[in-house]
Amino acid sequence: MPVIPMYKLAVTVMVATVILIGAKRKPLWASAASEQVKSTIDEVMATLRNPQFKGSEKTTERREKLRQVILPRFDFAEMAKRSLGNNWNRHPDKQNEFVTAFTQLLEDSYADQIEMADGEKIVFLNERTENRFAEVDTKVISSRGEEIPMTYKLHAVESDWKVYDIVVENISIVNSYRAQFNRVLSHASIDDLIKRMREKRVQKNR
Repeated sequence: MPVIPMYKLAVTVMVATVILIGAKRKPLWASAASEQVKSTIDEVMATLRNPQFKGSEKTTERREKLRQVILPRFDFAEMAKRSLGNNWNRHPDKQNEFVTAFTQLLEDSYADQIEMADGEKIVFLNERTENRFAEVDTKVISSRGEEIPMTYKLHAVESDWKVYDIVVENISIVNSYRAQFNRVLSHASIDDLIKRMREKRVQKNR
């Protein structure tokens, strides 16, 4: 099962230097969604810059710390559900197993890219909130000056805003996974799909 070519997701998931457009404007993160995204970014940056976690010998400790910071900002269960689409309700007995496999696949697939993202910049452009949903528009500026539009889609879970999708250059992460999963499930079972996801993880960790 091929890895989705979305290194930009990992590069910009939560690793950047944050700046604002317009010095005199009211900070966009005064609203809860942007504020919470920024808070997570700041924690990731602090971890990457902390001498305690520097060096290849600290890879395990560094990634565990990043995991503790990043995972609470994402609703991987919701992301997994949306990625499975109509097939989600067809397999209630496999939902927990699928969520676990999906979460682990994302974590392992993009761990290296997340660690290499130090130095990227994220410009917060706009935020839209409707009821319990929010979208935060940003622009990622790479160290080479490339600009990548990105929108974080979040929903309210108790007092937190959780990311359930990221749209990179008009391509939805969730929709991309759904297309792949639908192709697999058109000729294979949900057990086969979960097995492929686990095998991909094993290959990555060899």
